[in-house]
Amino acid sequence: MLKKYLGQLWILLAVASLYVLPAYAADPADQNRAAVVAELKRLSDAWDQAIIRKDRAAIESNMTEDFRQIDGSGDIETKASFVDGLVSDKLVLDPYTVEDFEVRLYDNVALLSGRSHMTGRYDGKPFKSHYRYIDIYIKRNGKWKIVSVQISKIPQP
Repeated sequence: MLKKYLGQLWILLAVASLYVLPAYAADPADQNRAAVVAELKRLSDAWDQAIIRKDRAAIESNMTEDFRQIDGSGDIETKASFVDGLVSDKLVLDPYTVEDFEVRLYDNVALLSGRSHMTGRYDGKPFKSHYRYIDIYIKRNGKWKIVSVQISKIPQP
């Protein structure tokens, strides 16, 4: 009797697993989210590298025409003024890395944030900057583009 009961229990568990296991399988939405996050990370890294290289075309190709930046002093920059400042001969940026990188997705809007320690020279004078930032990307016509940047200075210790 026990053998028959265990056999029936085994069949019941096997049938139940057909209904339960798919819930634990990789959700296509999660896979798609991971692909979008990876794409945005790649775009963000490529943009950082273009900024260091002063590659105007690559910088601008990642931006919307109505791009705005709010800098650490609360000033607003347009796409043109932002890019002009980055590619200026007065500015030399050392390679930098981003810490605490995070992506939050909301349909066709993505918020990319992190911290960066930036060093370089402006008009020949060395500078150090430590800041937190948020880059806002939107998806238009199937492409992610940065529409806004805001930075907040973190005081030097």
